[in-house]
Amino acid sequence: MEEEELLRTFGNHLKTIRKDYGLSQEALADKACLDRTYVSGVETGKRNISLKALNSIAKALDKNLSQLFDGM
Repeated sequence: MEEEELLRTFGNHLKTIRKDYGLSQEALADKACLDRTYVSGVETGKRNISLKALNSIAKALDKNLSQLFDGM
């Protein structure tokens, strides 16, 4: 899988998880102590998310890191 495709695939997957939790981008960003535009950039595949941000998002969703990739 090419890098751009990987970023888009993960972003779409994260968006699905976020919506399943009934959260807006802003609500997820607030829970994860991230900027909403950062979450938006990740979901659209325009940003390469850092491990720190991944960990923050996982905690905000009450998941571990590996669970963010389940079903991807």
